[in-house]
Amino acid sequence: MPMTDPSEWLSVESLDLEARGVAHNAEGKVVFIEGALPGEQVQARVSHRKNNWEQALLVSLRRESAQRVTPGCPYFGLHAGACGGCKVQHLHPAAQVAVKQRALEDALWHIGKVKPQQLLRPIEGPAWGYRYRARLSVRYVNKKGTVLVGFRERKSSYVTDMQSCAVLPPHVSALLMPLRALIGALDQRDRVPQIELAVGEAITALVLRHLEPLTERDRARLSAFAERHGVQWWLQAQGPDTVTTLDESGGQLSYTLPEFGITLAFRPTDFTQVNPHINRALVARALRLLDVQAGETVIDWFCGLGNFTLPLAARARSVLGIEGSAVLVRRAEENAHRNGLEHKARFQSRDLTEMPTGALAGLGAVDKWMIDPPREGALALVKALADLTAASSPGWQPPHRIVYVSCNPATLARDAALLVHQAGYRCTATGVVNMFPHTAHVESIAVFDRD
Repeated sequence: MPMTDPSEWLSVESLDLEARGVAHNAEGKVVFIEGALPGEQVQARVSHRKNNWEQALLVSLRRESAQRVTPGCPYFGLHAGACGGCKVQHLHPAAQVAVKQRALEDALWHIGKVKPQQLLRPIEGPAWGYRYRARLSVRYVNKKGTVLVGFRERKSSYVTDMQSCAVLPPHVSALLMPLRALIGALDQRDRVPQIELAVGEAITALVLRHLEPLTERDRARLSAFAERHGVQWWLQAQGPDTVTTLDESGGQLSYTLPEFGITLAFRPTDFTQVNPHINRALVARALRLLDVQAGETVIDWFCGLGNFTLPLAARARSVLGIEGSAVLVRRAEENAHRNGLEHKARFQSRDLTEMPTGALAGLGAVDKWMIDPPREGALALVKALADLTAASSPGWQPPHRIVYVSCNPATLARDAALLVHQAGYRCTATGVVNMFPHTAHVESIAVFDRD
């Protein structure tokens, strides 16, 4: 692959949302450079070339960023075979957060033309051992007679040959080599493509994806492994609805929100936040920002299994949790009953990719909204809100405060534009939530007020 110009040193200006350094070459063309950091002068080798941009790989450094650090994991890097689970271990954790804050601000302004009145202090937590949810790829390498278990290699479908992982909890990292030995001993070792991890307060669950029925000998091997290592096996033959536990006598996965005295039970394939330390801080901040009073009513959109709904129910007069998955709605109802909040929290399943204005108006007036959508954002919802508000529909009263938790700054900015420029809200505060240290993932929280 050719260099951009062997004699040309590029000045890196910023990081993009893929954690690549952004520079301009002598022709003025944008160059995205894997491994380069803002403030550095680098040479790069081009891997893809288009009319308006180039993609390249860092080759040499002349001026190094003061924020560059030694990666904390031996499997991180730019070389072939490097683990693709993390992207920015070479950048100081504090600088990672600053880059994410800048990415959030840039998205809000350039996409939505929205400028928040206040920047919130970032929510941060442990930089290592934080990943309580993960999908580990499994591959039996016939030529070498060995099994690999881990994240995929950078920009590759191959599985990284890793013996430990610094972002997994230590007790899970310690299972990687035993899992390799276990899968290698199975009769169906070449028909097991994936192990999904879910860590709760007291239980570590492993979901084994198997493409063929397991033999009785394999089931016995799994049971012996579970007893030896203190884990709980679940088996997945096809889609998520086929997941069953290997041992019915095992306990139930759960996590707690101690500040609110709430415990939420879940199954290993249910959506829960990857980072429980950050999730606790995020829930606490969201409730402080929403500032729910005892006599107020709230809707929690995209409520999942009740992560925000139940803490809100402990504070508000009533909360309606709305979720697209009927399975998660059932789980949320069970959690409300388990925590003695079924009289204040109710739930309904609704397709949130569509929201007719009549359906939204039919829910009646409430004081405040909580929104926590997937990466696609909440376009249908905020568009219906904007349309109803702009039309001054009789009897319609928009919520006077909205707290929006986002995992994608681009869709947050798009939705913020509708809320601010069409629905009459002000973006009064926003800030980043470092849910995924050492990755380019930007989680954030924003507050919208309407006078």
